[in-house]
Amino acid sequence: MTTTSKLAAPSQPWLHQHGHELQAFGTVRHFPIALPAATRLYSCQRLNRLLADTQVLYALYKKHHWLVRGATFYALHLLLDKHAAEQLGIIDTLAERVQTLGGVAVGDPRHAAEITSIPRSPDGVEAVPDMLSRLLEAHEIILAEAHDAAGRVDQEGDDGTNDLIVSEVIRTGEMQAWFLAEHLVDTPLVRSDDRG
Repeated sequence: MTTTSKLAAPSQPWLHQHGHELQAFGTVRHFPIALPAATRLYSCQRLNRLLADTQVLYALYKKHHWLVRGATFYALHLLLDKHAAEQLGIIDTLAERVQTLGGVAVGDPRHAAEITSIPRSPDGVEAVPDMLSRLLEAHEIILAEAHDAAGRVDQEGDDGTNDLIVSEVIRTGEMQAWFLAEHLVDTPLVRSDDRG
């Protein structure tokens, strides 16, 4: 019995395929979820802005997780990685909500960079307080957008998007901002009047 080197056509992957766009970014398909197209389109626009900003925040968390230095390295290294993982979960939840509404989630990091409101950080290493301050600034930008978006989509009758923004984006963002801000307080470990 001889072995041949013929390609098995049914199992050969179709490589280098490029097709036309099936749905343009900024549009919504009809889904039977009892929300008008205009409401779903508006919610998708707000969600995609939050999604782009959250993708940038996630990347900042990972960058600072890698680059943090000094006496608090271990604690901050772990904290920043934990926060990054939580932001990654939010990214997926936001993107899936956009898809649930019949929209197209911003997924390409280059596209996210074009529409984010988060200022670009330097390519190099900053001092630890500057890194944490930069993360706090990003959180504040996202939280301001999230509070406004939650109120507006609520007025539009989109309870699902309102719930997601409040329960995921706002609550997680506020908690993470609190943890970061507490690392920027200049408080001695022991005060002289605390000693017995």
